Amino acid sequence: MALIGYARVSSVGQTLDVQLDKLKQCDKVFQEKQSGTNSQRPRLTACLEYVREGDVLIITRLDRLARSTLHLCQIAAELERKQVNLQVLDQNINTSDATGRLLFNMLGAIAQFETEIRAERQMDGIQKAKERGVQFGRRKKLTKQQVADLRKRRQEGELIKRLMADYSLSKASVYRYLNEN
Repeated sequence: MALIGYARVSSVGQTLDVQLDKLKQCDKVFQEKQSGTNSQRPRLTACLEYVREGDVLIITRLDRLARSTLHLCQIAAELERKQVNLQVLDQNINTSDATGRLLFNMLGAIAQFETEIRAERQMDGIQKAKERGVQFGRRKKLTKQQVADLRKRRQEGELIKRLMADYSLSKASVYRYLNEN
């Protein structure tokens, strides 16, 4: 069983010293200076590949590990699959015991609930906007008359390449206009 630490700060101007001091009992510490929103965190990836069954991954705070709740849950599932426990020092969470697993899962469930509520509110807002006549997406490049002209020209045998040039459209857009109802 090894104690593996992971420390991260968001920017180059910040220092890892406080986290590294808290992780000094670890056998190995992975550290990086990357924004939490950056999906490319090679040291975290290396850390998750390195840990083995029976190891304990130690971090100072949950927000140092994952960029979102979903990401945190994905990491937790990977650790559980590998039978690696997670210990969060500042929040006193340790998934090696029932209380720690309960606390961790409760935090995850609450976060998932918040995400679902936010999505429902967003969908309600979109529906209300549509009822008020708000148009979503890009405006059509061609007017109804231009679409009629484009279709007529195509029926008369005009090449797609020529239509693309004349209307400044991509090939896909020409076909989309031709196939619209």
